[in-house]
Amino acid sequence: MNEIELLKKYVKDDKLIKHCIAVSAVMRGIARELGEDEELWARIGLLHDIDYEIVEGDMEKHGEMGAKILEKEGYGDIAQIVRRHNHMRYGDYEEPVELALQAADSVSGLIIACALVKGGKIGEVTPKTVRKKFKEKSFAAGCDRNRIRMIEELMPLERLYEIGIESLKEVREDLGLN
Repeated sequence: MNEIELLKKYVKDDKLIKHCIAVSAVMRGIARELGEDEELWARIGLLHDIDYEIVEGDMEKHGEMGAKILEKEGYGDIAQIVRRHNHMRYGDYEEPVELALQAADSVSGLIIACALVKGGKIGEVTPKTVRKKFKEKSFAAGCDRNRIRMIEELMPLERLYEIGIESLKEVREDLGLN
């Protein structure tokens, strides 16, 4: 079973599947930029919310259950990172992959929201667009700006926006974007 099949075994909501695909794409782009393992980082992004429906959004359980699922399914190599990505329980992120996951988890939603304002056209989203919308706290309010800022230990925000936009263009069809 490949990773997308594994995700769909546990996640049924189309929006959550698209979110995981988007985070995976951004993680791959960040890994490429940093010279890290693109496949590993993409896998982490894709499977980071594998337990979200099962725990019904319970942030006391989210991540913990995901790690157990991944260990059971033979993905023990990423279980600890998935466990720790729950920023409501953890927050002392130092490893580049953890910082990247925090940023990718939120910036992907921000960039997609920017695309939706432009009629779903990801090709019309620029880093300037994202920078402007980042400052509007009411825009895509669920996208945690503090989590996005964690990437600044690894790269400037502007570079994250560029990577995020380009990465999401690569999966635009999977996300229902133009």
